[in-house]
Formats: sequence, C-alpha cells, structure tokens
Amino acid sequence: MIAIKLNSRYEKILQLFLIIATYIMIVLRFLLNEKGRVSPDSIRYLRQANVFPIIDDTIAPLGYPLSIRFFTFFGVDEFWGSKLVGLFAYTFILVFAYKKKFYFKELLVVSSLFSFVSIFSFTMSEAFTLPFVILLFFTARQIFKNKLTEIQGIFFLTLLLVLLLNIRYSALFFCLGILAFGMMNFRKNYWKTFVISGVLGIGFYGLYKLIFIDYFNENYIAQSLEIGLKPTSTLIPELFQGLATTFDPFVHIADPNGGIINYGIYGLGVVTIMAMIFLFVKTKLSETERFILVVSLICIVCSYFIQYFYWINPMDYRLLAPFSIGIWIVFLRKLFQIFDDTVYSIAFLSLMTGFIFTWLSKGNYLENRKTISEFLEKEKLKDTTFEYYTETLENLDEVQVAELISTVNPRVYITFKAADTVKNNVLTRYKVESKIRIKKNNYQ
Repeated sequence: MIAIKLNSRYEKILQLFLIIATYIMIVLRFLLNEKGRVSPDSIRYLRQANVFPIIDDTIAPLGYPLSIRFFTFFGVDEFWGSKLVGLFAYTFILVFAYKKKFYFKELLVVSSLFSFVSIFSFTMSEAFTLPFVILLFFTARQIFKNKLTEIQGIFFLTLLLVLLLNIRYSALFFCLGILAFGMMNFRKNYWKTFVISGVLGIGFYGLYKLIFIDYFNENYIAQSLEIGLKPTSTLIPELFQGLATTFDPFVHIADPNGGIINYGIYGLGVVTIMAMIFLFVKTKLSETERFILVVSLICIVCSYFIQYFYWINPMDYRLLAPFSIGIWIVFLRKLFQIFDDTVYSIAFLSLMTGFIFTWLSKGNYLENRKTISEFLEKEKLKDTTFEYYTETLENLDEVQVAELISTVNPRVYITFKAADTVKNNVLTRYKVESKIRIKKNNYQ
C-alpha cells in the first residue's frame, strides 16, 4: 500500500462522499433484502417494543426495544423505528467523533466496512450498543488525561456500563474487562477508578437480575445455563471462523456449504489479524489504545468461554461487533500513521464489495411487505395477536416467513406445538405460501 497525503480540502470531500455512500449502503442493505434484515431475535425485539409497558420476556434487556418504541412516537411502526435506531447510531458516532476529535478518521472508515454496514442495517441490538462503546472509550481517555476527577470517572464509567447492560447482557464482559484493566495497572493513580466502576457494573447486573429478571422469570438462570453445552471440538472451529470473518474488511459471511471461496474469506481475515498483532507489538500504544485493546480482548475471551455454560449463536461479526470495533479503531490508527489517506481506500473497496454482495443476493423487501400486509388484512390478523408454527428455528425457510410477518405485525409469537396448527389464529408456512407468493433471494 502506497502512502498518499491529500490536502485538507480534498480529504473533506472524500470523507463527505464516503459518509453519503455509507448511508446509501445501509438503506440498500435492508431494502434489497427479502425480509428487511431481521432475524428470529428481531421478532422478539419488535414485539416487546409494540406491547410495552407489558413485559413480554426477559431474554434480552429493554434498552433496545425502548429505543425502537421511542421512534414510533414520530409516526413510524416498529420495523422502521428499528432502522432509524441504526441510522442514528451511525450518525451519532460520526458527529461525536468529529466534535471531540476522537478517532474520527478511524471511525469513519470502520463504520463503512461492510460488516458494520450490515450491523447498522440489522434489526438487532448491536448497532445501539456501538455509540455507548465509543463513549466508554472516550471516557477512559478523559481519565488518562486527568480531565475527570476520580469521582467523575467512576460516575461516568459506571453510568455507561449500566446503560450498556440495559441494552445487552453481554455488556457484563465490559465490566469484567474494565475491572481487569484496573487491576493490571494497580500501580497507577487511576486504577481505583476502573476497579470500582467494574465492580459497580457487576453489582448492578446482580441487582438487575434480582429485581427484574427474577421477577418476571425466576427460572431464567436454570433455563439458560447448561454445563458442557458445546464441546471444545465445536467451539474452536467456530471461534476461528468467527474471528476470521469479523476481521475480514471486505466479506464477513462465509459460504455455509463450504467451498474454495471460504479459503479466501478466512485467509484474508487471518492475514488482517496477523497484521494487527504485528502492528500492536511493534508500535507504541497510547494509554487509551492499550485500554481499548485490553478490554476488547477480554470481552472476546469471555464471549468464547461463556459458550461452555450459556447458549448463544456461534461467534460471528454481529456478536463480536461491540468488542471488535475498538480493535479496528486502533489498527486503523496505526495504518493511518503509516499510509496516510490511502487507508480510505479500504472503506471504499469494502463498500463496493458489499454492494456487489447485496445486489447478487437482492430481494425486494417493500414488495414483500406489501404482499404480506394484504395477506394479514384478508386474514384479519394485521392488528391482533397470533402465533406462527415452526418445527425448529433452524428451519430457515419456515422462520423467514415469520420474520417477514413481524415487520408488519410484531405481535406474532412462535409456537413449536404441531397441534396448534389446527387453530385459526395460528399460521404456518404452508397456510401463507398457499395463498401468496413471497419473492426470495435468487442467490444466497
């Protein structure tokens, strides 16, 4: 890679063009998806946002559904509200970074990587966590620069951890990471700030479990924890695949059927990881960069080991996004120091790759939304609560129909009881597709 330095005017034009291109790609990413970039978990988020203040379940905290609910007060439904959350998360990150001169160029590039474009376009809580993660890193920098007193540092760090825990329970790993960072630096004057904040964050999670999770589901832990849930022989390959796709700057999704293309996808991710390790070892890290790397790595390690006890989806770019964004920031800072403005080319190449991928696998969400809306209207299910039967959530063809339905009427519950299919208010894939035709991706 050749180092190129643009003058200030041309660089600003380039940055503006990159921002506009990223906004366009975020929107295209869900409009050119047959079901609008939702998943089985999205059904639960959209439903919780719709039925609040009724507490639908405690599998996930209320932070993300409430953010969706907030935008419904402006006249949009829960689906479009979830997309606005992603767009506003992206906007906040850039505006904050620019105003505070906090890794702006790095965040501009990392937010334009196809994997993060996919995050901002997805109806999932990861996008909503990212602004708070950036605020967490910024607060740590203010502590290192002595711009916050010990009490202020503890207050703001703890507040951000509490907010993150109200969005994703995996934010508990940030608490552990901050606690560990403080203990690793016990000889430095700021160590107490991080240790106390980490302890308070963990304490809040314990209190949250007692007064919220246990209140609505006292068997949550017993239902969720299972020793030996996955063997190491399964987890290690999943870890490799997850890290390789997470740190591939261009393609974050491997072909589940295998094939030679996966060698390229995984290979590029491995090369990127090796380049990261080399630069982190060979170059001097600031205190902020060291904090970001230590906390992010501890979070990734915790994400791996929790799988021995708690069921989560295999580690991938989405689950690791709140923990990988910091590593990307530090890596891109080192690249900018070496190659100057040539680094912007990574973002443009990633967007181009993402556009090709999106176009090849394109669907038409708006057309499918219209079709499913007319179906629900005829069945008199558009404004009522009903169920959808599937044998298992792993049956993607069946679940995709429920996902699409939830974008129009989120008050749909999944049932696994075959006997329920005889009921009038229980839909199945056959009941739906025997009356309408949903256009699906030609290539996935």
